[in-house]
Amino acid sequence: MASYLPAQYSVLGHSAPVTGKTAWQFIRWEVVERQVKALQARIVKAVQSGRWNKAKVLQGILSHSCAGKLLAIRRVTENSGHRTAGIDSLPRTQRVGGQTWDTPLAKSMAIEQLQNKGYRAKPVRRIYIPKPNGKKRPLGIPTMRDRAMQALHLLTLDPISETLADANSYGFRSHRSCADAIARCFDILAKKNAPQWILEGDIKGCFDNISHQCLPAAGRDARSYTGRQKNVTAMAQSRIL
Repeated sequence: MASYLPAQYSVLGHSAPVTGKTAWQFIRWEVVERQVKALQARIVKAVQSGRWNKAKVLQGILSHSCAGKLLAIRRVTENSGHRTAGIDSLPRTQRVGGQTWDTPLAKSMAIEQLQNKGYRAKPVRRIYIPKPNGKKRPLGIPTMRDRAMQALHLLTLDPISETLADANSYGFRSHRSCADAIARCFDILAKKNAPQWILEGDIKGCFDNISHQCLPAAGRDARSYTGRQKNVTAMAQSRIL
């Protein structure tokens, strides 16, 4: 933790001496978000101008920045599902390096764990969620470190995906909701020459059956690939406990 305290001082709102136990409480999140958004804006500009090498360099800067790691940790520790443990909740004899980040000190020390070098995704914990039709939906719960690494990669990939994504897609998009999709449907269907039919489709078991080999390849084709194929592939192919 000591190695990251100097970097955290740039986003702390406290003039008194700060230790690892107290650093998390004094973080100025508006400064953290401003630093991350500034790098993301530069990535968007690089993509729009076709400077893919610069975009890749900026992605590396963001993934190694203290602000990016802080925001990723806050995302996975302060959302509504942060108490749903992965293999961290298994008996100690069945754990594979699991941890929980439920204290300010643990969150501050977690920054040092978000390193690409030597990183390997841990197995996921499989649970089943009841569906309205009586069936159960399988869900894999990663460890806290894997969730934070996924959130960190998302910060670097989201600017490119939002820049290249279809203008009329609304699923799993930042700053878009069902209301935006409804408004778009109204704009199309309110016209005199509006379509008479609406087709609804669903891919059965999409995320369970999708090819893991195609995902990194699709990223390379879109030039949004960050060069971290091992991490992305390991996350997609994590074992189940």
